[in-house]
Amino acid sequence: MREAESLGFDSVWAAEAYGSDAATVLAWLASNTERIKIGSAIFQMPGRSPAMTAMTAATLDNISNGRMLLGIGSSGPQVAEGWHGQRFAKQLQRTREYVAIVRKALARERVEFDGETYTLPLPDGPGKPLKLTIAPVQEQIPIYIAAIGPKNTQLTGEIADGWMPTFFSPEHVGEFRELLEEGAARGGKTLADSFDIAPNVNVCVDDDIDRARDVLRPFLALYVGGMGSRDKNFYNALVRRYGFEEAADEVQELYLGGKKDEAAAALPAELIDMTSICGPRERVAERLAVYRDAGVGTLVTSPIAPTAEGRAEIMRVLADAI
Repeated sequence: MREAESLGFDSVWAAEAYGSDAATVLAWLASNTERIKIGSAIFQMPGRSPAMTAMTAATLDNISNGRMLLGIGSSGPQVAEGWHGQRFAKQLQRTREYVAIVRKALARERVEFDGETYTLPLPDGPGKPLKLTIAPVQEQIPIYIAAIGPKNTQLTGEIADGWMPTFFSPEHVGEFRELLEEGAARGGKTLADSFDIAPNVNVCVDDDIDRARDVLRPFLALYVGGMGSRDKNFYNALVRRYGFEEAADEVQELYLGGKKDEAAAALPAELIDMTSICGPRERVAERLAVYRDAGVGTLVTSPIAPTAEGRAEIMRVLADAI
C-alpha cells in the first residue's frame, strides 16, 4: 500500500465477499497513506442498507480527507441469499433506487423515498425522515457500479459515475461502450461527462507466459465454473458472450463436479490473455496500451503472486510500464 503510493499509483481498492469487510480495510489504508485515493471494489448492496453505505462513505471520506471512491454491487444470489439473507430479485430496480437514496443521503437531504424496493420512512411506524449528520469532504463522492450483464451495464451508464467490470475484455469494449452510451443518453448525459471505465484486472508477470497463465487459472475457473449455479452464473454467461461457449460448459461441469484442477486446465489460453495481463514485462506494456486505447480510465490491477515481495515487484513493473 505504501509502495503503491510511493510509486505514484492513483488509487488503492478493497473488496469483500464473505471474509474481511472492505470498510475496515479502507479505514486502515486511509490512516496509513496521505495522497492515494481509497475505493471500495465493492461494497455489497445486500449487506448494507443504502443509508449505511452513505454513512460509511461519508466517514471514510472524512478519515481520508476527501479521497473516497464508492464502488457498489449487487454481488450474486449465493452470497446475497446464503450469507446476507436478502432475496436476490429485481436487481435493476433495486440498484436504481439504492443509488438514488445514497446520493440523497450524501447530499445531506432529508431522506424520503417511495419506491418499489425501498420505502423511507416506513409508512406504518414511528420512523421520520432523517439526514446525514456529517458532511463528506468531497462535494460529490464518485459512485461506481460493478456490472457485467447488458442491462446492468446500461443502467450503470445512466446513474453512475463509473463502471467496474470484472473479467473485462478490451477487445470487446465496443459492445460495452454502446450499452453505456445508451444508458448515459437515457440519463441525459454522455460518457464524456467524467465517466470512468475502471475494470478490475488480474496481473501476473513472468518471462514464461504459460507459467503466468497457470497462476491465473484458478481465479478464472472459480468464477466461470463455481461462482453460481448451472442456471445462474453471470461470469459464465459473460465468457459465453466472448465466444467461448464450449469452454464455459466444460469448465462449469468440471468445477461443479469437484474437479477444480481439471476445470482450471480447461480454460483456453486465449480467454486468459483476453481478460488479464500476464507474461513478460514487454507484453505487460503492450497490454496496458490496449486497455488505454479501449478507453479505460482507471485500471484496477490485482497483482497475483505468492509473496508480498512478488506482488510489490509486479507493481513496480506496472509503474515502469505506465
